[in-house]
Amino acid sequence: MNRHVRRCRLLVTGASGAGTTTLARALANEWSVPHADVDDYFWVPTTPPYTVQRPVDARFALMQEIFLPRDAWVLSGSIVRWGEPLIERLEAVVFLVLDPATRLERLREREVGRHGATIGPGETGEEAHVAFMDWASGYDDPEFSGRSRAQHERWLSALPCPVLQLDSAEPVSRLLAQVTAWTPATGS
Repeated sequence: MNRHVRRCRLLVTGASGAGTTTLARALANEWSVPHADVDDYFWVPTTPPYTVQRPVDARFALMQEIFLPRDAWVLSGSIVRWGEPLIERLEAVVFLVLDPATRLERLREREVGRHGATIGPGETGEEAHVAFMDWASGYDDPEFSGRSRAQHERWLSALPCPVLQLDSAEPVSRLLAQVTAWTPATGS
């Protein structure tokens, strides 16, 4: 098996719904290394989920305890605005982009799969679902104050490690092949 990318400390990032977790899990499986998702550290487990942010120092303490000291891992999600101490540990980053309409459709399907009828009109989860979808649809607006593609691209351009941008409309198997064929030392 001739692979250019060695097992490393890799961040897979992009917009919500771009497939970062899916690709990160596939890479972690391919490399036999741990996969972690930023949301598991960013948010305190609550019912309903994603309502209480964990303090930044507690996020790092938990990450340090569970996976950061390892020689290789794959982390999915965004660490923009709070993850500066992680940058020195990153050896490479994969940035997934996706057509906004496709991405938002993926998110709608994911939300229905996770929450079912509870996010429908008049249901208990409707308000949170609408707020989440409004937030997610702002990603491609450069003036959006939340996580945006423009913000991501500025952050990525300042990283000291190589960054590979991929269109996640491709099947996961193709994305996996592109990452494993990449030579991050040269960025080619």
